[in-house]
Amino acid sequence: MPFLDDAFYAFIAILVITDPVGTAAVFPGLTAGTDRRHRRRMALRGVVIAFFTLIGFAIAGNLLLKALGISLGAFRIAGGLLLFATAFNMVMSYPEPSKSFDSTEAEAKFSDISVFPLAIPLLAGPGSIAAILLLMGNAGGDWRVKAAVLAALVAVYAITLICLLAAGWITAVLGETGANLIRRILGIVLAALAVQFVADGIKQLLAAGPGI
Repeated sequence: MPFLDDAFYAFIAILVITDPVGTAAVFPGLTAGTDRRHRRRMALRGVVIAFFTLIGFAIAGNLLLKALGISLGAFRIAGGLLLFATAFNMVMSYPEPSKSFDSTEAEAKFSDISVFPLAIPLLAGPGSIAAILLLMGNAGGDWRVKAAVLAALVAVYAITLICLLAAGWITAVLGETGANLIRRILGIVLAALAVQFVADGIKQLLAAGPGI
């Protein structure tokens, strides 16, 4: 069936680029020192923000980038630099000793990572945006293909949410020392990912030539 074929193709493309399992591996480091309720909120909010960001680009992304004169290469570089800043903080920061808080005080202390870096650029980064723009562009005026792409997007982010909710259990199992160790190791991984974002962006800009 054409619809299922298109949906499967889009699903694989978005799944590979979004990498729910890889993001779930980073998630405990980004939410180190927070409670399970906060992690669930960050996971749900991050997935929802990323999902609607990609929906927005699916509908009007090409028009927006053209109107602003922004290339995907430049977008990759910007996302990589922002991600590297987060990775640096994960590796070099020294968390404060544990204290007792009531729920309101603790909630105020926990940082909100749902928008950055979870939703953008991890879940809805330059690669995901580029994929959505390409898939919707290839659909042309065929609404069935566009519906298949959107259905694939829903499926991928449902899987991503499940992975992030499961990742929250890691911090409870590892304890404070283990969480700090994992946080720094994953910070190094994030730094490498950030450098790759920047490198890919530079390649795109160079390939585009002097007429950027």
